[in-house]
Amino acid sequence: MIAVKYFGMIAEKTKTEGEEFSFSGMQLVDLLSTLEQKYQLGQLSFSVAINQKIVQDTADYKLKSNDIIALLPPFAGG
Repeated sequence: MIAVKYFGMIAEKTKTEGEEFSFSGMQLVDLLSTLEQKYQLGQLSFSVAINQKIVQDTADYKLKSNDIIALLPPFAGG
């Protein structure tokens, strides 16, 4: 299984804080494409973290069983 967690405006858009997908050895970019189609996320800006580490290059990352993916809204500091 792969867990996907949503935060901030992404959680509002998806109307859930997370969900799980069966693991099929997919690429991260394929998972993000599936989520884009399911929730129409194209208008939203977000970062992707896998196992609590921000991933800069989502195109080449191959997901592993038990990965936890977090979709994070832009950070604001103060």
